[in-house]
Amino acid sequence: MNVLDQLKARFGTALPEGADRSAFSAAVRPATDSKFGDYQANGCMGLAKSTGKKPRDLAAEIAGAVDLAPIAGTPEVAGPGFLNVRLDDGWIAGALGELLNDDRLGLVAPAKRKTIVVDFSSPNVAKPMHVGHLRSTVIGDSLARILAAAGHRVIRDNHLGDWGSQFGMILWGWKNARDEAAFASDPVGELARLYRMVAKRIRNGETAVEEAARQETAKLHAGDPENRALWDRFMPHCLGALRGLYDRMGVSFDVWLGESFYDPRLASVVEDLQKKGMAVESEGATVVFVEGIKAPFIVRKSDGAFTYATTDLATIQYRMETWKPDQMLYVVDSRQADHFKQLFAVARMWGHDAIDMQHVAFGTIMGADRRPFKTRDGDVVGLESLLDESAVEAYKVVQENSPDLDPEEQRRVAVVVGMGAIKYADLCQNRVSDYVFDWQKMMAKNGNTGTYLQYAYARTQSIFRKGETTPEAIRAARPTIFLTHPAERAIAVKLLRLPEVIELASEDLKPNILTDHLFDLANAFSTFYEECPVLKAESTERRESRLALCDLTGRTLKFGAGLLGIDVVDRM
Repeated sequence: MNVLDQLKARFGTALPEGADRSAFSAAVRPATDSKFGDYQANGCMGLAKSTGKKPRDLAAEIAGAVDLAPIAGTPEVAGPGFLNVRLDDGWIAGALGELLNDDRLGLVAPAKRKTIVVDFSSPNVAKPMHVGHLRSTVIGDSLARILAAAGHRVIRDNHLGDWGSQFGMILWGWKNARDEAAFASDPVGELARLYRMVAKRIRNGETAVEEAARQETAKLHAGDPENRALWDRFMPHCLGALRGLYDRMGVSFDVWLGESFYDPRLASVVEDLQKKGMAVESEGATVVFVEGIKAPFIVRKSDGAFTYATTDLATIQYRMETWKPDQMLYVVDSRQADHFKQLFAVARMWGHDAIDMQHVAFGTIMGADRRPFKTRDGDVVGLESLLDESAVEAYKVVQENSPDLDPEEQRRVAVVVGMGAIKYADLCQNRVSDYVFDWQKMMAKNGNTGTYLQYAYARTQSIFRKGETTPEAIRAARPTIFLTHPAERAIAVKLLRLPEVIELASEDLKPNILTDHLFDLANAFSTFYEECPVLKAESTERRESRLALCDLTGRTLKFGAGLLGIDVVDRM
């Protein structure tokens, strides 16, 4: 039940002959201010140019021709040619009555179900994940959930960096500076130490070390028994550490196909590019030139080694053979924009021109100094330590807010609140923007925070506990819903908007569209909670009506939070 889609369809049938229906449809949207109604159709100004009519006259003509019943009455013409739509209260109440026992909360299957690969997180396996991996992980996870909720088939792919130059650095470090005891107690920690040590020496200009590490990578790729054996020894520890962290974050994947998986395909990829006349020799390397882009796309270096670009092409080839997706989304930071522009261009030239490939770019997490978020020592903040700190900060909030909970329950709630705060603080941003990491703001019980969202949900559950009833009992009663108070009506209209919000967030690939809606809903519930007594309502019928609104609000908040990868708690 997508109200916005229904309104667009109704307006589409009432437009003058030859009018651009898609342009007019795009201008039908929720009203920015409720005093102008619930929705607005603002396309008459653009349409007037093509029809030769004055916008206000055209608006009046459309208002007289469109039939919005029973959803709404005749639109009101306002200003220079706006059409204001107010939903019918009786229709809203009936629609909410249907939602009360609808597990999908009004969501319906899309007209065309797509198969979508979401490529996200994708860390280098031999190093602990840090705060730089947070955005790709939570944005990708949320988009996968939103797209699945919209009715699409979603394949979550963790394209691990398990085969690149960092492994050559670790192999050289292992052979020259390993600490066996440290590896026995903390394998990933020791591998990370070796990587940092080698990286520092290379940065300091030790070209011999850099060349030796490069040779170790080449030997690994060539099948050297010793290097392959070490790789096999290291990988289970690396993957185990990653899985533990993902489990803690509530993030899952359908496939974990790292760069190593595609290694057998790389030579044939380059051969095929050459056969098609796309790949040519340039300064000893094999490259593809893309029109309009000066830098060549290198698929094989002068020393014969393949590149990330080759692996990315092999990955596209495999995905097309295996899943035949309609869309591939790469949730990677904005600094990789040039790479993906070239990759997609080459892939299309190669024959994969029917699929929609998109780089879902995002900005950087900044510290209070508005520089990339780091520790006081200047190191990148580790993701695990960040999650630990989130639970500590959230525990303070839970202790203050719910001193009656036993300490064990407080700690459990703190983990949920802390994780929710971190994820929401990231997802509520326009993903292309940088944002400042601020514990105080993200843990606030007021404002656009995960804590506020979770608190609103907990309030809905508190009402049922105090009323000694259950949501299931209210749903079974199928009460008539009354919308005579403005706060009742305001929350009802927002509850009906969930399907259109999910559709828009999935089309624009922006979770903040959903967070904005959930924040608005939580605000509307706060006003409703203050102005509309529920348990002390003036009649049994009114009490049950308001309990139904509380149930729908709680379910919508919980469902929406789940699409953000955020859990809720009944008490906090």
